[in-house]
Amino acid sequence: MSLADDLLKGVPEIAHHMGKTERATYHLIYNNQLPHFKIGGRIHARKSELDAAFRSQAVNG
Repeated sequence: MSLADDLLKGVPEIAHHMGKTERATYHLIYNNQLPHFKIGGRIHARKSELDAAFRSQAVNG
């Protein structure tokens, strides 16, 4: 997967990828429960890192 295909730009895209509401996604981000980073004040995430984080939680949870 290329970097462009892996990148989610903004909370709406992140929320859609995870199947969550934007509000729930903001909550997870601000409680540092999702891997994310900011570029110019906009929140971004990588699909591969989100998927790996959820796989890890399923195993450890």
